[in-house]
Amino acid sequence: MVLNIIEITVFLLLTGLGIVANLSVFVRYICTFVGFGKKAVHLILIHLALTNIIMFFSKGMPTTIAALGLRHFLGDLGCHITVYLERMARGLSICTSSLLTVVQTIIMSPRASCWGRLRLRSTGHVLLSLIFFWILNSMISMNLLLSFRDKGTNTLPPNKNSEYCYFKKESQKINNVFLTLMVLRDAVFQGAMGGASGYMIFLLHKHHQHVLYFQNSKLLYRTPPELRAAQSVLLLMLCFLFFYWTDCVVSLYLSSSLKNDSLTMHFQEFLTLGYAVLSPFLMIHRDGHVTECCQVQ
Repeated sequence: MVLNIIEITVFLLLTGLGIVANLSVFVRYICTFVGFGKKAVHLILIHLALTNIIMFFSKGMPTTIAALGLRHFLGDLGCHITVYLERMARGLSICTSSLLTVVQTIIMSPRASCWGRLRLRSTGHVLLSLIFFWILNSMISMNLLLSFRDKGTNTLPPNKNSEYCYFKKESQKINNVFLTLMVLRDAVFQGAMGGASGYMIFLLHKHHQHVLYFQNSKLLYRTPPELRAAQSVLLLMLCFLFFYWTDCVVSLYLSSSLKNDSLTMHFQEFLTLGYAVLSPFLMIHRDGHVTECCQVQ
């Protein structure tokens, strides 16, 4: 009983706090996007906040309602929609975070470098990328529309997929194809994220060495805005990778476990929402640096 109350409190707090924070970031950057002109970074941050909001409505709210004891409130159609949107949001999150890292690397790169030659002059390239992400993730998540059902409509024993939906295995070959596509997508975008981040760290180190060379204490506190924004993007990337890989480890443990570990399942649900909760606060904390960066593009 005590554990159930704690579970309800935690998910209510996470969901409420996350929705409010992401809505605040979403509205703020839309106003900035309109007021200061159309900047690529603004559009990516708007999309990241929107992705987080979708995650809370598809995962956070159903989980909270299920914790309150209403486990058969969705129906088959509701399970199809929420699980599909959750998987879509998770895919969009990694794609958008990767794009943000790459674009920030392009912004801070010297114009003569290979990265600098890719400098974006408009939001058109970013907008096309975001549309591609939606198409890609909608296709990769397609099998979930036929695989999940409401637990109230089946006679199978409870499993480890969800408190309110269950996974109905269709063709194993089809599932393997979609699983392979998911793994490939994650590998490609995390590879791009890692490469861009590595080059960004190199540029930050190079700038630091340049400042130390002049031995000017005033310059130590005059870091260019694009470099300060880069630090915030790196922090967001590390936050994403922490929650992503911890979630992968916990998922592997649950898949190999012979019993339903409710505490571990709740911890995994927290990990699913963790990045969506924390990322808007990181953006708010570094908001001034990101805005300055966008103004100097």
